[in-house]
Amino acid sequence: MLFNGYSAAADNGRKNMPHLEDREKEFEARFKHDEELRFKVTARRNRLAGLWAAERMGLLREGEAYAKTIVAAQFEQGGDKHVVDKIVGDLVAKGLTITPAQVRFELDHFAEQAKQQLMRE
Repeated sequence: MLFNGYSAAADNGRKNMPHLEDREKEFEARFKHDEELRFKVTARRNRLAGLWAAERMGLLREGEAYAKTIVAAQFEQGGDKHVVDKIVGDLVAKGLTITPAQVRFELDHFAEQAKQQLMRE
């Protein structure tokens, strides 16, 4: 319906715009939060895996330092694959027998543990 050259439908469209903009902002905020949580879970998971591997290698005093190398390995080309390869390589170099599948299993376990820890913080 036109009223003084102004359409009521056009007005409704403008009224709905803030609602759509709010939804878009909510989606962006949720996406950002989810990405930050995923990053934190992965970093915590890798730290826990590094501590686990360090213990298996007998690196009692160097455990934290070794765990940091595992966290950093995530940023190398290959991401998770690089982390798995590093842990397997380091454990095998110390004479331990382990497969990439076993390390991935441990990473899954540590990811769940990391998520639970972060949710409690």
